[in-house]
Amino acid sequence: MARATGRVKRWVHAHRRSAVLLAIAVLSFVAASGSFGALLSRSAHPLPTHAPGTPCRVSGDQRASGTLPPVTRVSHIVVVMMENKECGEIVGNPAARYTNGLAQRFALALNSHAIRHPSEPNYLALTGGSTFGHRADCRSCLVRAPNLVDELEHAGISWKAYMGGLPAPCSTVGSAGPAPDEYVREIDPFLLYVDVLTNPGRCSHVVPLSELKSDLAKGTLPRFVWVTPNLCQSAHSCSIRTGDKFLSQLLPPLLRRLEHNGLLFVTWDEGDFASDRGCCRLAAGGNVAAIVAGGAARRGAVSTAPYDHYSVLRTIEDAWRLPELRDAACPCTRAMRDLIAPGVP
Repeated sequence: MARATGRVKRWVHAHRRSAVLLAIAVLSFVAASGSFGALLSRSAHPLPTHAPGTPCRVSGDQRASGTLPPVTRVSHIVVVMMENKECGEIVGNPAARYTNGLAQRFALALNSHAIRHPSEPNYLALTGGSTFGHRADCRSCLVRAPNLVDELEHAGISWKAYMGGLPAPCSTVGSAGPAPDEYVREIDPFLLYVDVLTNPGRCSHVVPLSELKSDLAKGTLPRFVWVTPNLCQSAHSCSIRTGDKFLSQLLPPLLRRLEHNGLLFVTWDEGDFASDRGCCRLAAGGNVAAIVAGGAARRGAVSTAPYDHYSVLRTIEDAWRLPELRDAACPCTRAMRDLIAPGVP
């Protein structure tokens, strides 16, 4: 037994250096391949601790810092609207693994806010710069006012709105599909505007979400893309994990298209219904996360500057030098300039 133990000790001593070198090589490979590298990334840019039903923790008004890609012109902009979650329910939550990875890879606004409750006023704010007095969800209400579609078309910018569960392009149904995978018209803002709904050419651009995959494959993705998932995909009626899985399947092909000079906004329409957290004089609909991704995003940036949904609209308009609609033009509304490349207007 003593001789055997001695032989083991001599072998370990003789091969100690090789073992160390092997361990270093293995760790280097794992880091480069992804999983361990992700842990290093999380350590380098830590996010707040997950705290359900709470705002994301911020300290003061800190502008983001991060890598500044050389971008002078935004080619495409994509907006993806999720549903009804406070920032603290998403950021740092293990159930939202993909979403948090996206925030760490690109840019995150911790102090962003919805305008009010319930859903519909927020969708109008994001596309029209106002809630137009809407204080409730209404599937038959219409708005007669200039909107983002008017601005895009006037500037010659192609657009399309992809709606989860919409049965057909320009369908005017109030709802469709079985629960929880429902489409509901109150979160389809484009069909709330009279000059879109009553114009067949425009209305044909409001299509089922299933068309997005085909448009990407054919290379016909419009320059402005809006995505509203169905109520399950958005995590309104299903779990955060379900919403995260949806994003993990939806976003990678879009990000490949946006990798050079595109912008992707992922945000939530409102926070917890009991939350009236707000900012910027106009917002009181809860603290929601807002992620800015794509080639024109400032990588690794985390901002605590106060933003709201009008900030998202203003950032889109400023990027393409469009007029700022209504409350997007308010001096109280900041564009999210610290989350995008400095070359973007």
